[in-house]
Amino acid sequence: MQGGLYADHMVKNLALPYSTHFRATLLLGLPLIGGHLAQFAIFATDTLMLGRYGVEELAAVVLATSLFMTLFILGSGFAWAVMPLVAASQAEGDEVAVRRQTRMGLWLSLLFGGVCLPVFVWSKPLLMAIGQEEDLAQLAQDYLRIAGWGMLPGLFVNVMKSYLAALERTAVVLWITVAAAVANAAVNYVLIFGHLGAPEMGVRGAALASVTVQVVSLIGCVWYAQRVLPEHSLFQRMWRPDWDVFLTVLKLGVPIGLTALSEVALFAFAAVVMGWLGAVPLAAHGIVLQVATATFMIHMGLSNAATVRAGASYGRRDSTNLARAGISALTLSFIVSVIAVAIMLIYPEELIMLFMREDEVYIQEILTVGVALMAMAALFQFVDATQVLAIGLLRGLQDTTKPMWIAAFSYWGVGAPAGLAFGFWLDWGAQGVWLGLVLGLSSAAFLLMGRFWLVSLPKIRADEGLMPEAA
Repeated sequence: MQGGLYADHMVKNLALPYSTHFRATLLLGLPLIGGHLAQFAIFATDTLMLGRYGVEELAAVVLATSLFMTLFILGSGFAWAVMPLVAASQAEGDEVAVRRQTRMGLWLSLLFGGVCLPVFVWSKPLLMAIGQEEDLAQLAQDYLRIAGWGMLPGLFVNVMKSYLAALERTAVVLWITVAAAVANAAVNYVLIFGHLGAPEMGVRGAALASVTVQVVSLIGCVWYAQRVLPEHSLFQRMWRPDWDVFLTVLKLGVPIGLTALSEVALFAFAAVVMGWLGAVPLAAHGIVLQVATATFMIHMGLSNAATVRAGASYGRRDSTNLARAGISALTLSFIVSVIAVAIMLIYPEELIMLFMREDEVYIQEILTVGVALMAMAALFQFVDATQVLAIGLLRGLQDTTKPMWIAAFSYWGVGAPAGLAFGFWLDWGAQGVWLGLVLGLSSAAFLLMGRFWLVSLPKIRADEGLMPEAA
């Protein structure tokens, strides 16, 4: 399969047909999309089942998972940094470096997770300090005091997945994630509602299920690495530090994590703001966000594929096929966006009802707010897809620092202030908050894609012109 993906790079600067680029992007992107959707299913299951359990429980977990995911994404930067480092070391045949880089990724994840735990244990005062109702904050803390312990195994799993993916062991990464999603749904069903003789635990059951699945996923990754890749001896003398590698992973991981955090934190901020408006808008926000995130996972998989293909073209200073690879990924993402927008606009109530009981007391209020937000979610599909693909293309060109600042400006200099202005100062409520999200994502899409086409790609063309003809 790998040979098929990269066969189009064997002839330097030969403009390959777009059909070849589409095929290569799909072959590389489909397994990545499957893995992202399976990972999304793990986090969406809590929302889906708690929406059928109760509106207050759903609102509390939307709030709690916003805080959890904000920190989780930041900490995952160290895991994502492991991937290019391990891939390079493996290509050089340096198995000692592979072990050290993965180990230091685990070290950094352990340190980060340890710092986060007190935040989860005493989250109620924090949530109340940012304007959340006491009952809602208490329920969110009940969830986080259990789910927070899943931060450590969850980050470890991400490090192991990056390690395995760098070694082109992508199939096992996909299947471990799929198995985890299925197991999470089953354990949630038993513990939230009290089926099969288990006690009815509500939000605590959802939290316990999440931790259990993360631990089991970690065991699966570790078992596979030990059994199939014993030559790396990953866990041999785990306590021994390697400070040079530690700093390398740290320096690479921080900007990657901060770039991802900028967007995730914007949506977490939106959840906090929705909490100021009440439990019904917050619940509707959480439901619609789950739907929008499902389509985002597809774009994320295509973005990852774009990173790999842009990186291959960058290494060869092949601007022609770099541009065509970018256009092919954007076209595929545009097709996905068209389909997603049509479904969101035609079937908004049906999508929302997937997360609700028909006898829910607040069902009409949630449907009213949710349908309006679903229209806003449809509005930002195209710009959301564009900005994540731009980040993927730029990362493939090893251009990460400037995109980090562009993302921070777009989400927090444009999106967050606009959401507050429209939602509260102009009194447009939940729709106003989401309009701010649309503007923030639009700014990121315009500036990041502009950087790729107007700055980064011309640099590759200039370098290409300076290379010897024999190259």
